[in-house]
Amino acid sequence: MFEIFKERPQDVPAIESLLDTAFGANRHARASYALRENIEAIPELCLTARRDSVILGTIRYWPLLIPGARSGLLLGPIAVDPAHGKLGIGGKLIEQSLSDASILGHDAVVAIGNADYLSRFGFCPAGQFGLTFTTPLAPGRLHALELFPGALAGAGGRVAKAL
Repeated sequence: MFEIFKERPQDVPAIESLLDTAFGANRHARASYALRENIEAIPELCLTARRDSVILGTIRYWPLLIPGARSGLLLGPIAVDPAHGKLGIGGKLIEQSLSDASILGHDAVVAIGNADYLSRFGFCPAGQFGLTFTTPLAPGRLHALELFPGALAGAGGRVAKAL
């Protein structure tokens, strides 16, 4: 079994190693990292899944300017240790963090990833809200979620790095 905790400063080396394992050492070249550069993650939404003191998974969120949203978020990265990939860790991290984001008053989330996986949590193609990404992405990779009904009503345009 595992438990979900808030990320702590001493977790960062293990998290960075896990992210390198999941996405490769060149992960910082990915388009989504440009939206995170020189911006602090939102500590209340950065979670880890642990068994004893071992980090099995991580999720982070970043402020994001989403046209039409009052308080937008970028989900990711999310990663799970490959040896523990069938325990539902990623799903629990997403569920807990989305609940926390809603409680904190955020109203919309954008994620880049697999449509089948993200749709399990209510994400839909961002194009349904008229949202686009700063650079071209593979088709079907940009998704959005309203944390409150109508949060993206009238939305449209390119998501952008928070200032």
